[in-house]
Amino acid sequence: MEWFASPLALLLAPLPLLAARFLPPRPAAAAAVVVPDAIAATLGSGEAAAARRDRTHRLLAWAAWLALVVAIAGPQRVLPSPALPATGREIVLVLDLSGSMEAKDFQLNGQPVRRIDAVKAVSADFLRGRAGDRVGLVFFAEQAEVAAVPTFDVAAVAEAMETAAIGDLGRSTAIGDGLGLAIKRLRDSTAPSRVVVLLSDGTSTAGAVRAETAAELARGLGIKVHTIALGTTETLAGSEGAGSLVDAATLEAIASVSGGSFFRVRSTDDLKAVTSAIDALEGGRAAAPSVAVAVSLWPWPAGAAVLLLAALFVFDRRRP
Repeated sequence: MEWFASPLALLLAPLPLLAARFLPPRPAAAAAVVVPDAIAATLGSGEAAAARRDRTHRLLAWAAWLALVVAIAGPQRVLPSPALPATGREIVLVLDLSGSMEAKDFQLNGQPVRRIDAVKAVSADFLRGRAGDRVGLVFFAEQAEVAAVPTFDVAAVAEAMETAAIGDLGRSTAIGDGLGLAIKRLRDSTAPSRVVVLLSDGTSTAGAVRAETAAELARGLGIKVHTIALGTTETLAGSEGAGSLVDAATLEAIASVSGGSFFRVRSTDDLKAVTSAIDALEGGRAAAPSVAVAVSLWPWPAGAAVLLLAALFVFDRRRP
């Protein structure tokens, strides 16, 4: 479908005719020369050539004017464009960047990697697949920070995930602070579905907010918290050097209190399966109606007007 953005501008087309009709004519020179008949006969052919030149001049001028008017009217082509799926969801990923996430107990492309590297690789793909959701990102260790406010630009959030680095926020683990910050971002959201996905090894060693308290707050606000426990070895009561071990019980309790789901991850394949499972739990994408996208075509008539004016200039320079 094609139309004009400002169709009323087309009313400018007869403006030169109106100007010629209502403006006073330019006075002609009052002079006469008497010439012999033989010379007058040769002048007749010159007058015919002059008349042809005048017609050509008027034709070029009118063509340039009409092209300019069409450009001002803003011709455009309106094309249907598929819209993003409509979901009505707002999701905040909360990622543990404490020192325990440096434990090398995952495999990625056949090579041993740190927990954080496996999480970044899989979670970035998960984020890029959330088209239609508003997605945010929170990092925490000894402190918590919002790395990306909830946005439809999932590619930008995925890039922020890939830049995560251990040590920027300390080495300890303040799960409650990270979860609390995510809940704060979702508290005033009007989205029908608000979800937190918490990825951690679950061993809380710092922070001003207890993880269980944050989970209860989430339940009171209607925010579901899905938790993912990362690592191969469980925390044992009374064990020493448990900095790289996994307190799955804490993460399971957080999910249970908030009404979310708990996932135990011991490998990269497990992590990929979990992201698919969360996608199914928070599914329900609905096809949104297509939207009309207007493609401007005004440069074409504008360019034609410029070329016609250039031709008119050259033509006038060559007139005798």
